[in-house]
Amino acid sequence: MQALYTTLLVIGIIVAFVFSALVFFTGKGDAMSGGSGVRTTFRGKANFDDFISRLSFILGVSFMGIMLLLDIIANRTPK
Repeated sequence: MQALYTTLLVIGIIVAFVFSALVFFTGKGDAMSGGSGVRTTFRGKANFDDFISRLSFILGVSFMGIMLLLDIIANRTPK
């Protein structure tokens, strides 16, 4: 059980780092401005933005799931 906990902890740290870097480097900095960016759909910005948005959603959900599993494992492990 300790090996599973350690493996999940390492994966969780990696996911957290990648998620943080993704949000930091792709942040637009205009969260309060209403987001008036131009959106193109013909092999333009929309595909990349959709991919980044989907990737950040997957990483966020993965991080929450991994942390939930770590909490469950930690509570079931005898002390």
